[in-house]
Amino acid sequence: MSWGLLLWLLALCALLALAVQLLRFVRADADLTLLWAEWQGRRPEWELTDMVVWVTGASSGIGEELAYQLSKLRVSLVLSARRVHELERVKRKCLENGNLKEKDILILPLDLTNRSSHEMATKAVLQEFGRIDILVNNGGVSQRALCVDTSLDVFKELIELNYLGTVSLTKCVLPHMIERKQGKIVTVNSIVGIIAAPLSTGYCASKHALRGFFNTLRTELATYPGITISNICPGPVQSNIVKNALTEEVTKTTGSTADESYKMATSRCVRLMLVTMANDLKEVWIADHPFLLMFYLWQYMPTLAWWLTNKAAKRRIENFKSGVLDTTE
Repeated sequence: MSWGLLLWLLALCALLALAVQLLRFVRADADLTLLWAEWQGRRPEWELTDMVVWVTGASSGIGEELAYQLSKLRVSLVLSARRVHELERVKRKCLENGNLKEKDILILPLDLTNRSSHEMATKAVLQEFGRIDILVNNGGVSQRALCVDTSLDVFKELIELNYLGTVSLTKCVLPHMIERKQGKIVTVNSIVGIIAAPLSTGYCASKHALRGFFNTLRTELATYPGITISNICPGPVQSNIVKNALTEEVTKTTGSTADESYKMATSRCVRLMLVTMANDLKEVWIADHPFLLMFYLWQYMPTLAWWLTNKAAKRRIENFKSGVLDTTE
């Protein structure tokens, strides 16, 4: 075989490999590392069974669906949120459709903004189950308002709930994990924890803060390889996050009932979260296109990403001012 033919075959193989990767990316609904783990990595059904999992924000949306899928893996579940009656509903459904018994689920009402209660809540979990294997920080609230119109109280609430509340609970659980030298801390962040989005200045700030905190905490835990930190960054997912989003006043939410069928199914997002936990991935991006593409552009081509973001932002703000609520999140 001549060198010319060999080089031609190598070039053809490289082009075919590139074409396959482009096809994979076009069809992807998460970053390629996560999808590879889903295909070739450890299965949640093998890795998460018999663990004690504490989920905040478990009364609706991603947290609720996470409870349902975990209940089929024979874990011990701790469900936390402010609305006790909704937690009771989620528990009943877990018992009806999952593989758990009454003793396997603890309902633990929790207000993330009441940081003085977090230590007692942690002790309650340890008293009930003896350990905490996985903490899923999922509680939080979003925002829909222009910065110039927004009360400072809204920014305070977003930081108190989304950031400080999550940090506080993590700090209460962390000493227990350090003592055992193992555990998983999983935090549901957002696409806006990486990119910028108009009408969400306070929400974006809280999510960027979370990402910085947990990335830095991971470096401090380098001597504890058994303790893993995972940042989950979803794009638009079917949930009540826009309906419950704060507006220009802390006492007012959007109350949106807009159609969300175009967003990723909550069940798919949660399945990918379980794959992340099972494979101890550090950060994952979960989104359909074009949002997944924006993740990659912000990471690798920020100048182009800024140009596209500003173009979209102008349209989004114009729609908002004309009374059309953007439900993208």
